[in-house]
Amino acid sequence: MHISGRRYTQLIAAVLYNCNFRGFVTGEIYKGEVKGICTPGLNCYSCPGAVMSCPLGSLQTGLLSSKYKFPYYILGTLLLFGLICGRFICGFLCPFGFLQDLLHKIPTPKLKKNKVTRILSYAKYGILVIFAILIPLIRLEPGFCKYICPAGTLEAGIPLVIRNEALQKLISFLFSWKVLVCIGILIACVFIFRAFCRFLCPLGAIYSLFHPIAFFGIRVDPEKCIHCNACIRNCDMDVKRVCDHECIQCGKCKKHCPVDAIYYGAGRRSFSKKEKLKQTDS
Repeated sequence: MHISGRRYTQLIAAVLYNCNFRGFVTGEIYKGEVKGICTPGLNCYSCPGAVMSCPLGSLQTGLLSSKYKFPYYILGTLLLFGLICGRFICGFLCPFGFLQDLLHKIPTPKLKKNKVTRILSYAKYGILVIFAILIPLIRLEPGFCKYICPAGTLEAGIPLVIRNEALQKLISFLFSWKVLVCIGILIACVFIFRAFCRFLCPLGAIYSLFHPIAFFGIRVDPEKCIHCNACIRNCDMDVKRVCDHECIQCGKCKKHCPVDAIYYGAGRRSFSKKEKLKQTDS
């Protein structure tokens, strides 16, 4: 089976984020110096193999202590990632995105995008505001990590509980809830392309805010584009145009463009007159 360059990039990123292989054997969490550095993609701090921190977990931790110290570092990190790559990170550098892509390859009937999924795609902004920002500020607990994050449950919660008898005795309703949420999301991803990315991921919501100004990503040559919309019809995400806030820069649209107007590029994006008129739609 042919493996694309994007798949190799996703695999390499997942391995680099979790290269503390000894931790998978001992069940111990790595706490070396590089653990203070954030990965671009969603990857749990408490995963036994993780050598760096999750930006979303770090954001919530920073907000918990914001009364005493403003989280300049994590906000600056997210700003840097967003300005350079935007949601290119979702398509190429997120281990949980990689897992979702693999799950969707399981041969089953698939739910195609529609008006309902387009509306649901805005739910992740509510998750960002409520669980990743307000709950840490008001209730002083990492709301998204504690109640929703499937990556944390899959990478850290389940492996650590399996290996640690003391943790097994402390299992509560909250852990059972997280496992059910994780299973539900993983099953949904088999039938719905990147269900977590599209509807629930706060990190994707953050990166999507940078889509108009991200330095690197998918570009459309306005001189070549014939506005046939083959790119939009064949995209699995809830996009209205190439490289809007729902685009994960996966490059699938490139394969379907009949005039080779789509490419990866850097610098300021160019828009045709028709695209400029659509700017207010998103």
